[in-house]
Amino acid sequence: GKNVIIESNCSIGPNVKISDNTVIKSNTTLMHCDIGSNCNIKSGAVIGGTGFGFDPSSKVVINHIGNVLIGNNCSIGSNTTIDRAVFDSTIISKYCFLDNLVQIAHNVQLGEGVIIAAQTGVAGSTIIGNNVTIGGQSGISGHLNIGNNVTIAGKSGVTKNISDDSTVAGFPATDIKKWKIANIKLYKNK
Repeated sequence: GKNVIIESNCSIGPNVKISDNTVIKSNTTLMHCDIGSNCNIKSGAVIGGTGFGFDPSSKVVINHIGNVLIGNNCSIGSNTTIDRAVFDSTIISKYCFLDNLVQIAHNVQLGEGVIIAAQTGVAGSTIIGNNVTIGGQSGISGHLNIGNNVTIAGKSGVTKNISDDSTVAGFPATDIKKWKIANIKLYKNK
């Protein structure tokens, strides 16, 4: 695209499209991805690499032939990895902001306006709705549905689906009010 900036030591291709006004910082690896306009991909990001998948009994690796789609106006942090899908697309919708050291596994879909803080991992095939905020060092299991307007507190472990307009914390992640009450009771007895 027009006005694209690609800094030093980047590896680009195969099957990469970069749209207008996007900046790719140094030491970034892009393959099998379509990046929207006005995006900022920070140093060391790896987008479109093969996902983690194999048959547990035979130890045969599953081939990933999909891609990654990143919408307009997204920011991808340093050393973040976004794996391509097995068949279709791993999707990062417009206005998503991913901090440094975030891992997005194959087939994940992020809705619009998702914010993910550092050191968070999202396991394969999880679907995250619009306007979701995920605190740092959180882990989200695979094959889950996270609703719209959800807030996940830092260091949470999400193991079940979360409905719209929820705020959760802890491990396993639960309604934040219940989590606070449980912690108060725990520390009151000490």
